[in-house]
Amino acid sequence: MSTEESSAYGATDQAVRDIADVAAVEVITSAAVHLMSAAAVKCGLAEDADAHEHLDLDEARKLITALAALVTASAPDIGNQHARSLRDGLRSLQLAFREASVYPDPPGDGPGEKFTGPVS
Repeated sequence: MSTEESSAYGATDQAVRDIADVAAVEVITSAAVHLMSAAAVKCGLAEDADAHEHLDLDEARKLITALAALVTASAPDIGNQHARSLRDGLRSLQLAFREASVYPDPPGDGPGEKFTGPVS
């Protein structure tokens, strides 16, 4: 085995050990925060002057739906303290999506609402 191969295996082993030390709730909330951030940008909520240029409601719908699935599926296991803040962020994104839509979806048909129920 070359030195490069040995180094690559060592880095992989270290990454596995690092992941093993992270609690599941931290991995879940981290993934949710990434989905929330991406969805916010796609809803045009970026803090820069060109936020409207990032608006892409088709992409935002996908991200919000994935977030809703993650939050509703994991809520019983991650505890109310973590789930509540994720649900609040999700609801805010669902409302922002509705506001950004020229033709808002009927209640219950918005992004992620098949998991969360209608948001208003």
